[in-house]
Amino acid sequence: MAATDQLTEAPTTDGVVLTQEAASKVKALLEGEGRDDLALRIAVQPGGCSGLRYQLFFDERQLDGDVVKSYQGVSVVTDRMSAPYLMGATIDFVDTIEKQGFTIDNPNATGSCACGDSFH
Repeated sequence: MAATDQLTEAPTTDGVVLTQEAASKVKALLEGEGRDDLALRIAVQPGGCSGLRYQLFFDERQLDGDVVKSYQGVSVVTDRMSAPYLMGATIDFVDTIEKQGFTIDNPNATGSCACGDSFH
């Protein structure tokens, strides 16, 4: 295996990752809105017990310093201030009898806060 093949198979740690399930749900939501000019923006905002919480929303803006990635035709945008807090985070969509919605698995978050909004 060539060195370049090893690099492409390594886990992504340079930004937010959108799973196939999450990308499919985002596409469905965008189709419901009748808009194809929107991106999924994820940001870290003040709030929560540690001072930070996640915010997910559709956005048509592009700001200076935005980090933009595409997953299955879905653009995921992170502002430059939030990007360091979201390095290696994975956004998934779960639909079970117990829970439905987007989840964020973030290696930068600590497990000590009951609200799940803590960061290192």
